[in-house]
Amino acid sequence: MKRLKLDRGRAMRAVAWMALGALAGFGIAPFGLWPLTILALAIFFAKAGSGFRRFWLFGFGYFALTLWWIVEPFLVDIARHGALAPFGLFAMCGGMALFWGLGGWLMRRLHLSGPFAAAAVIALAELVRARIFTGFPWAMPGEIWIDTPIAQYGAWGGPLGLTFLTLGLAAALAWLGPRARTMAVPGGIAALWAASLALFPALPDPTGGPLVRMVQPNIAQADKWRPETVETLIPLMRDLSVGGATPDLVVWPESATPWLLEDARGLFEAIAEESGAPLMVGAVSLRGEEFFNSLALVEPDVPLQVYDKVHLVPFGEYIPFGETLSQWGISGFAARDGAGFDIGTGPGRLDVPGIGWAQALICYEGIFAPEVRAAVNAAGARPRLMVLVTNDAWFGRFAGPYQHLVQARMRAIELGLPMVRVGNNGVSAMIDPRGRMTASLPLDQAGRLDALLPQALGATPYARFGDWPAFAAIFLLLGALITIRARKPH
Repeated sequence: MKRLKLDRGRAMRAVAWMALGALAGFGIAPFGLWPLTILALAIFFAKAGSGFRRFWLFGFGYFALTLWWIVEPFLVDIARHGALAPFGLFAMCGGMALFWGLGGWLMRRLHLSGPFAAAAVIALAELVRARIFTGFPWAMPGEIWIDTPIAQYGAWGGPLGLTFLTLGLAAALAWLGPRARTMAVPGGIAALWAASLALFPALPDPTGGPLVRMVQPNIAQADKWRPETVETLIPLMRDLSVGGATPDLVVWPESATPWLLEDARGLFEAIAEESGAPLMVGAVSLRGEEFFNSLALVEPDVPLQVYDKVHLVPFGEYIPFGETLSQWGISGFAARDGAGFDIGTGPGRLDVPGIGWAQALICYEGIFAPEVRAAVNAAGARPRLMVLVTNDAWFGRFAGPYQHLVQARMRAIELGLPMVRVGNNGVSAMIDPRGRMTASLPLDQAGRLDALLPQALGATPYARFGDWPAFAAIFLLLGALITIRARKPH
């Protein structure tokens, strides 16, 4: 009986840690309740101590709430993949939480304690999570600030710097709470808020300059390749691309048509000529025996400019150990005829007449801030804009598309560049260098969006120095905590 009570108590505590982690996830889009993230983290830092189990449980709850949309790709072709959805969700949430669990383990191994030690090891875990095994920097805690002035500090510290700031504020709240000085942290947030308004003033809406047309066909992923859809797709895309004010650039989303780029080039050139502007189109391209997920700039009687996607989605666009796993019927969701895409070379600059250099990004690539920064800096002169094309129909209609949009807005802030974001089903938007959407088309609405291109800003500190300041802050904090512990009498 005593053992049963102990097991029941242990299970209840596990559920409580996971529930607290889920509460922390409510700061991430689409909820945006950032005070809950700070509060939940503070409670965890104050109560959890150290060790793998508690940190893993807290992380599992956090990622279960923020990444539950990962089941959506399995449901597009439910007959083939639906049974794998629960396993995919558990593997994703458990795998991401593993990094936080290892942070708790490290904290115990180093004999560290207290809220700031917990914040430091989770920051370190997020650093590793964003990079190892190709990385998956999705739902980082720093994203909670996107609709507040504090997001602008991303121009200084990038996503890791904002995450370190978020964890540090929660640790400070946990440390000060028992000392009855809880207004210190809200006061600090208010000071950061006010300073951001002074340091990063809002940019005026553009009143002139290039006009960009974004085309959003809104085709459901399950319907995209059906013959009846294909018959109506090109007339729809043409109608959305042509007419009205003459744009300087027309942009279609990722994998906009079912045809290979090489086969449909004449069609694309005809639409570009009719619209009076170059056409930037997402399409699958075939060269030799290699398939690429590509973004091409098409102009009549002008050689194609093509960027082939570099950072592919594991288990989506390619399968690790694909030849072995294909024997078991496992193929990528977005793979063509079961075959994975091949890796492009980058860095993805397309020269748009009358506008300048555009940094091309395709879907998943936009979540990797260090890689986007490296691409922007690769060719010396800064690009005039970033263009991100995507097909968020894979991500469902609730959390996934909005979280992906937040990532795009953060890249604009971090690099001081406007971004043209075009999605098959949305959200398509013109994003200024402060991360503000100056114009947008909502999710699940077909249409076109004409918007003036905002001016680019100068290179930001993050564009110059990348994540090194955030690295230094994390390791300095860990070093200080280790030194303090070593000097304490045992």
